[in-house]
Amino acid sequence: MYRRIAFAAVVALLLGSALLPASRVDGQEPEKATTLRWYGQSFFQIETRGGQKIVIDPHAIPAFGTPRVSASVVLISHEHDDHNQPEVLEDPKSARIFHGLSVSKDGRKTDWNRIDEKILRTRVRTLASYHDAMGGIQRGKNSIWIIETDDLVFCHLGDLGHDLTAEQVRAIGKVDVLMVPIGGIYTINGEQAKKVVEQIKPRLYVVPMHYGVPGYDDLVGPEEFLDGLKNVKKTPETNELVIPPDAKAGESPTVVLLAWRKAEIVVPPKKP
Repeated sequence: MYRRIAFAAVVALLLGSALLPASRVDGQEPEKATTLRWYGQSFFQIETRGGQKIVIDPHAIPAFGTPRVSASVVLISHEHDDHNQPEVLEDPKSARIFHGLSVSKDGRKTDWNRIDEKILRTRVRTLASYHDAMGGIQRGKNSIWIIETDDLVFCHLGDLGHDLTAEQVRAIGKVDVLMVPIGGIYTINGEQAKKVVEQIKPRLYVVPMHYGVPGYDDLVGPEEFLDGLKNVKKTPETNELVIPPDAKAGESPTVVLLAWRKAEIVVPPKKP
């Protein structure tokens, strides 16, 4: 009699477990996504699945609303004012700030900082490049940032001003998400950006940056870069690209044209 009762209890327990969600059975929560946010120009924030926040090239451009965001790590590609304003962060003193370039005391000379650091589960490293196609004669040096986190590789090209050499492409390595300037004038333009994308061959996403938008037309708009491209996704309602842990690559990377801030949701008043 007792054996029958015990057997029935075991069967009931197994059947009950089978009906529970997987996260309830194994005690694990579903994996969080990695989120990339754009704040205009070349200003991005990467939020890892573990909550670490990496900010790249923060600015204080009034047209973009000088956003206040938090960061534990700040990466600066070069020392121009629209890329090196960590004071706009919520608490800049609590962040580790890495400068891709060092500047001499008299301000006349810059050199690349060779950085390869691991902060918690994120690795950040630099690659030397130039701000123009004349070896830096016009606009100086630029650092490319490669960020490895959450089993993803992000590449932020800063104010790249030239095609990449084969050596630079090899040094960058495999990339999942590429942030590429497309606005011309001070960086590569749309046609040149297409060539650089083809050189790097990102696996998942291409995110254009440093181009003209309504209210900030100092740079050329995205049309030249987008012309003829397939697999383009425009997100005028949000500045966020959410990358799930199981993101799959397609035949070509998705070009994501982000808004530079989230659209405000206006709730209509209730009728009396």
